[in-house]
Amino acid sequence: MKTIYLDYHATTPVDPRVLEAMLPFYGPQFGNAASGTHRFGWEAEGAVEVARQRIALLAGAEAREIVFTSGATESNNLALKGVVGAAGAAGAHIVTLATEHQAVLDTACTLERAGCRVTTLRVRPDGLVDLEELRAAIGPETVLVSVMYANNEIGVLQPVRQIGAMCRENHVLFHCDAVQAFGKLPVSVDADNIDLMSVSAHKMYGPKGVGALYVRRRNPRVLLKAQMDGGGHEGGMRSGTLNVPGIVGFGEACAVAAEEMAQEYGRLGVLRDRLKRRLEEGLEGVHVNGGMEHRLAGNLNVSFEGVDGDALLVALPDLAVSMGSACSSHGGGGSHVLRAIGTRADLMQSATRFGLGRYTTEEEVEYAAGRVVEVVRRLREQRPV
Repeated sequence: MKTIYLDYHATTPVDPRVLEAMLPFYGPQFGNAASGTHRFGWEAEGAVEVARQRIALLAGAEAREIVFTSGATESNNLALKGVVGAAGAAGAHIVTLATEHQAVLDTACTLERAGCRVTTLRVRPDGLVDLEELRAAIGPETVLVSVMYANNEIGVLQPVRQIGAMCRENHVLFHCDAVQAFGKLPVSVDADNIDLMSVSAHKMYGPKGVGALYVRRRNPRVLLKAQMDGGGHEGGMRSGTLNVPGIVGFGEACAVAAEEMAQEYGRLGVLRDRLKRRLEEGLEGVHVNGGMEHRLAGNLNVSFEGVDGDALLVALPDLAVSMGSACSSHGGGGSHVLRAIGTRADLMQSATRFGLGRYTTEEEVEYAAGRVVEVVRRLREQRPV
């Protein structure tokens, strides 16, 4: 039985072009990018710098502003802890949202236990932040606002440009977890007024285990306290031997995205709307979680009235979908994102995330919609009266 992959927000398959670019760096070009005395090191360093330039180009940044990490979780930790540590103020204050990724929320909790003041704002039922509430939350001691670009569960796109402008007006740094948006939407750190931005390769058809943090170096220059010591790599911000094959793959993924993301985004929007239409035509009691107006093209998060979520997953072994984010599915207690937008408990329990991506076809969408309609109808018929 073939399983159709519809969980592109959890991870993406490595694009064959990306894999091809990486393979030489697992073989003959195996050098350490920090080895500056021979050809093997020079080749590795040169490949890393090409990738750095490609990532910077896609972000609208300068190459020297890209710091390589092991992934977005590390990038988020470095951004939040690095800013607070560099501020050196016991009363430092940061502002974030209740719907952020756990890599931001958990880091904020750690900082709070260490004496930092954290304000976690609610969001509206559509998942968007109230800009006036955000403005009111920023005060004289605020050093950082952290708001994600696109939500990993409900796909909602926050008004990043307005948030960045508000932070700039108040002389507060703006960090954006752009993992779900980078490589899918046009992102410009200057136009969006972003000072720090976390990105990850495996969410955009690159390899797992490599990410980056954009750190603004001009107007204003962002200062960070390093969280890893030992060698002073990456301008002293992140010590450790670089993952050269992964970085090369990340760079190639960015080059592919630069060429293809506009067309790909339009195609995914059509497929996503088709899936939504088929589900709503075939079933009553379908509830979309989060607003549809400002949303990632490949995201559909829906709940089904009168259906047990676990039973739904068990009955759909041929569809790889998610009942929550991959990063929170082992934590229990339901989705913090759905709670934050006020989803009813019974609807939270059946919330299903469909993530469409580069290799999703019309035939797969039609098949998936038909299977979900079939299974939801059967489960509803089997309910005790």
